[in-house]
Amino acid sequence: MYSAVRSILFRLSAERAHEWTLALLRSVPVAASWFTGPIQASERLSQTILGLHFPHPVGLAAGLDKNGVAIPAWHRVGFSFVEIGTVTPRPQPGNPKPRLFRLIEDEALINRMGFNNEGAMAVAKRLARARQKPTRVVLGINIGKNKDTPNARAHEDYLAALAHTAPFADYLTINISSPNTPGLRDLQSEAFILELLHALEPIRSQYRLPVWVKLAPDLADAEIERIAGALAESRFREHLGLICTNTTVQRPKLSGRFQHEAGGLSGRPLAARSTEVVRIAARASRRQLPIIGSGGVFTAEDAYEKIRNGASLVQIYTALIYRGPGVVKEIVHGLDALLARDGFASIRQAAGVDVER
Repeated sequence: MYSAVRSILFRLSAERAHEWTLALLRSVPVAASWFTGPIQASERLSQTILGLHFPHPVGLAAGLDKNGVAIPAWHRVGFSFVEIGTVTPRPQPGNPKPRLFRLIEDEALINRMGFNNEGAMAVAKRLARARQKPTRVVLGINIGKNKDTPNARAHEDYLAALAHTAPFADYLTINISSPNTPGLRDLQSEAFILELLHALEPIRSQYRLPVWVKLAPDLADAEIERIAGALAESRFREHLGLICTNTTVQRPKLSGRFQHEAGGLSGRPLAARSTEVVRIAARASRRQLPIIGSGGVFTAEDAYEKIRNGASLVQIYTALIYRGPGVVKEIVHGLDALLARDGFASIRQAAGVDVER
């Protein structure tokens, strides 16, 4: 069924199709159920990570639903957790259009959206209304700084965004790795991250939120090792995790006609590097920090590879565009079969980590 819908959506520009899809899911959340059936997740897939329960490890990555307009629909798709955003303290329109491109032959996307969102106050108001009809899905809120905020004052933006959204989040993600906000990736140092965590701690502790730090795949291996090692040794480690990774500005061998467009590349071509970053971060942190593997997860085998390299959870985005909502069920059931085949009683065992805390 999705193949027919995809053929229609792919006649539209990528961003127009995105807007139409979100509008439908926002208005008719049950529409998400038309493309997938019930997900039966076995106990092998169940985990408690940083105090949150995940019945299976597949979640929605940030960027697809920036303003949190379709959370009930994502729950119907079958995601275990949903991350909205990136949310900035003040509304911003993002970069000029066109800014989202399909590389169909590569099963990839390039985006240079630029944190287009309604702002933290508007998102918070929407989430407050949504809480009146709660779902069981774990909700993460990804926050960032406004484009016109200098890096010297970046912590003020993260603090402001958190202050508005913290009451409605199950966890927080700090986005310092998008390639589409000038200078943002300069914040990817252990010194800045630790300073930022310290600044956020009063509000974070009030709501007892786990915090995930999202890293770029374009960091040098040594930089990843330093950041992961420092965070694993920090006083914040009991409520801290890593997301590996954001999109890449690198251009591996591509065939899509938009391959030279500026922006962050996601999808199949990112899979190998994102898995490598998972492995490096897991090793550098001595598997003391839980990791979400994100980048190029299309199949159960893709998810399993990230788990075997140290990830406890995985996120998808581009796979949803190319494969449709049914891909969640396919990954969950296929991953369960792979764990059973190899004799693993749990994801924790397969990943070689202790995440039950």
